[in-house]
Amino acid sequence: MENEQNEKLDSENGNLKETSANPPHWYGVRHSQMILLSFLPFLAYGMRVNMSVGIVAMTDKKASPNPAVPTYEWSDQSLILSSFFMGYFIPQAAAGVLAKNYGPKWVIAASFGVNSLMAIVMPFSASLGSWAVIVCRVFQGIGQGFLYPCIHQILAKWVPPLERARLGTFVYSGANLGTVISMSFTGWLSGSWVGWPWAFYIYGAVGLLWTIVWIVLGKNSPAQHQTINPQERKYIEVSLGSTEGGVTPPTPWKAIFTSVPFWALLIVHSGQSWGFTTLLTNIPSYMSNVLDFDIRKNGALSAGPYLVFWIFSLASATISDFAVSRNYVTTGFARKMSNSIALCVPGVGLTVLGIIGDAKWDITDVALALLFISVGFNGSSTCGYHMNHMDLSPVHSGTLMGITNGIGNFFGVLAPLLLQVIVTEQSNPLQWAIVFYIASAIYIITNGIFVVFGSGEIQPWNNVDGDEKRR
Repeated sequence: MENEQNEKLDSENGNLKETSANPPHWYGVRHSQMILLSFLPFLAYGMRVNMSVGIVAMTDKKASPNPAVPTYEWSDQSLILSSFFMGYFIPQAAAGVLAKNYGPKWVIAASFGVNSLMAIVMPFSASLGSWAVIVCRVFQGIGQGFLYPCIHQILAKWVPPLERARLGTFVYSGANLGTVISMSFTGWLSGSWVGWPWAFYIYGAVGLLWTIVWIVLGKNSPAQHQTINPQERKYIEVSLGSTEGGVTPPTPWKAIFTSVPFWALLIVHSGQSWGFTTLLTNIPSYMSNVLDFDIRKNGALSAGPYLVFWIFSLASATISDFAVSRNYVTTGFARKMSNSIALCVPGVGLTVLGIIGDAKWDITDVALALLFISVGFNGSSTCGYHMNHMDLSPVHSGTLMGITNGIGNFFGVLAPLLLQVIVTEQSNPLQWAIVFYIASAIYIITNGIFVVFGSGEIQPWNNVDGDEKRR
């Protein structure tokens, strides 16, 4: 039985490559849907990271030339930064199941609408105290916790396998471009006469506008799009080996949690979340307190590494899809190579940054270069582990993303809290070095586990039906 199933999977994979090699059009409805969808992580990350820059201005009376812009004396800044992740990991697994069973469109609309409203009320919450900001950030985290599992479920329905790295990376790279724009924009606004509150007002309003557009134009699958070319619909569905209207198989929980490739994916996702969150939430503070940049420069220079991340992620995805489509490498090799570049290069960069922290010479230029390298090369992870959920199981990809993103981002809560314990003097580079060493070790070790135990093949439990599951 197992041999027959493996032969069937091999046959399906061969047919996928043959079918996917000849798309009917160079541009189609699937590309329009991906462009629309890419604005979701773009705006979501904009709202996630504007607090990283905004909190510097919210606690600095000299940030804005306008004395009427409110500022606060808060001693729990790390708790404010980590509070987003306290809410973020909670709905992840449930979001994946909801998206699979009922479709992701309305789940996205509801959750992102709440997230956008929280951004608008953030300045008012700040006037009540840091506790109110923490509550808003927790609710923002909960709202965004639904998004990635839903995005993965949409990608699994819309994107042919040999376009997966390119289109999937294009959608998710919106997060990195959003980080670049948000940090720069928030830094500029915070240093202007209108001050930091308008960074939250503007992002919240644009988020609500996108939600309305998504409700009108967004579709769960090609079968639900009324004007899609029938050839394009057939191309997508045949290449994915699925059509609309079939019975949705139940989630094979036992098979998932006894799958070695899944555990390798979970571990590397957790390692990536720790390292990336360490950089994402703390680069502005490091630049302000150790490298002594003002708020205007801080926002632009904090965003710079994510511009490199965005460019590198798109370039590596294009190379990855090209290599797989020409059969130069397997999908698994492409994922592991991309991921190794993404995690090992930053691991080395952060180690060097820690070593030179107590140097007697000015480390500013070298530190900035290392931060750019560490964050920029991490962009290759988008076509590494990040696409691996769909490689293992297109049917349950949203659920897999929910599980790994939920558990992985639990470490997003721990990373800033550990920093608060270690870095008791914000201007002490030696204390920051300990944080960098920890992130470096986690990057390299978890990637090694993924390289050894990960897989790029569809798993046998991808299409287990109810009867087979009960055997």
